[in-house]
Amino acid sequence: MENKYSIMKIFNMSPTQILVFGFFVVIMLGAFLLNLPVASMNGESIGFIDALFTSTSAVCVTGLVVVNTLAHWSVFGKVVIICLIQIGGLGFMSLVTMLFLLLGKRITLKGRLLIQEAFNQNDMSGMVKLVLNIIKGTILVELIGAIMLSFVFIPEHGIKRGIFYSIFHSISAFCNAGFDIVGDSSLTPYVYNPMVNITIMLLIIIGGIGFTVWIDFIETTKIKIREKLSLKKWFDKFSLHTKLVLSLTTFFLVVGFIFFFIAEYRNPETLGSMTLGQKVWASMFQSVTPRTAGFNTIDLGAMSYASKFMTILLMFVGGSPAGTAGGIKTVTVGILILTVLSTLRGEDKVNVYGRKISFSLVNRALAVIMIAMSIVVGVTMLLSITEAPSFLTGGAGSVCAYPSFMDLFFEATSAFATVGLTLGITSSLSVAGKIIIAITMFIGRLGPVTIALALLLKQDDNKNKIEYPEEKILVG
Repeated sequence: MENKYSIMKIFNMSPTQILVFGFFVVIMLGAFLLNLPVASMNGESIGFIDALFTSTSAVCVTGLVVVNTLAHWSVFGKVVIICLIQIGGLGFMSLVTMLFLLLGKRITLKGRLLIQEAFNQNDMSGMVKLVLNIIKGTILVELIGAIMLSFVFIPEHGIKRGIFYSIFHSISAFCNAGFDIVGDSSLTPYVYNPMVNITIMLLIIIGGIGFTVWIDFIETTKIKIREKLSLKKWFDKFSLHTKLVLSLTTFFLVVGFIFFFIAEYRNPETLGSMTLGQKVWASMFQSVTPRTAGFNTIDLGAMSYASKFMTILLMFVGGSPAGTAGGIKTVTVGILILTVLSTLRGEDKVNVYGRKISFSLVNRALAVIMIAMSIVVGVTMLLSITEAPSFLTGGAGSVCAYPSFMDLFFEATSAFATVGLTLGITSSLSVAGKIIIAITMFIGRLGPVTIALALLLKQDDNKNKIEYPEEKILVG
């Protein structure tokens, strides 16, 4: 028992700190492997900064890249990237738990606490079973996705390459990573292909709704089949979390689809030249991919400012908790919307689907949103400095390409929400800019609250809390 906890005792690390440290170690290991000459197609080292950036983007399932994934990386490099994506998508603790079980080791109380923290669970019961179900479900969904994609990629690239392409993109889509090995234009060659569109969109949505929703959905569906429940009673059986995730995910997908369809309908550089059916496919995909997937089937740089800004908003929201997606999460936004509606109705409690949401959850949602907004604004301001001509060249009078505010704002949001969509400035970022974006991706994957807690050397147990007298202030 003493040996099991000796390292933790030496460093006196909390479960949250161990998670952050674990992700950091995986990123550094990935950077080391990608920096090897064998990882590059030309047999030369890419350089540590670019290797670190790519490793961070893969582990944080973001998809921002400084080099063309297809053209630059060798088979070894591509395999390393997809392994990092899988680790990042499942989570560091899933990998550790799987290794322990394969080696026949017992999962200790400390390990169960780490799993609870990693998957944002309220109680510690059934943690090992949860991880096993997540791993089994992930392999099954990714396998089905790869089989569906193989009907497109095998005829195009042959059996061996076609299978590799199918597996790579299935894992990347499910993990909401956005890495592709199609070329330098993401999935735009397949904008009219129903099989690719449907498969990638389903993988993105399934991965992004969260693992706990999976389990609740499956268990409740078993009850529906056994008891022959109606759709309404079936939906009523779901937990409040599942109801909110499914409702909010559907809402944001539908709103995004309608917006992009209308905003880009006559744009000749995006949807304008397409048939009605093709416009529907492209609009649907563009609504799904900001859920933090990072693929695109139309030229993002050619979109209108309205569509770019809508994409930023959807990226900021992201997917749902305890899944492969990033962003501040749908439920967080949902809680804030419900709080506003309750306030407008003059109610002092937040109720939804016959249940009350606690005040502590409202406070946490507000804190997450404020921290996230501060990070995105701060990163955008830093990039405005590091990517300015005067900073890059040392003189204000020099003429050079300078990304617009929209480009930088888009990039900062994409990095924080671990989306991977870009308006084309990632590869031209300065060294300082790449480091800033890499740190932002790291913070965004683990969550601003998790990072903040991890940096606290001693967490207060609030036993000696002092309560002060209340006094009213004016708001609004």
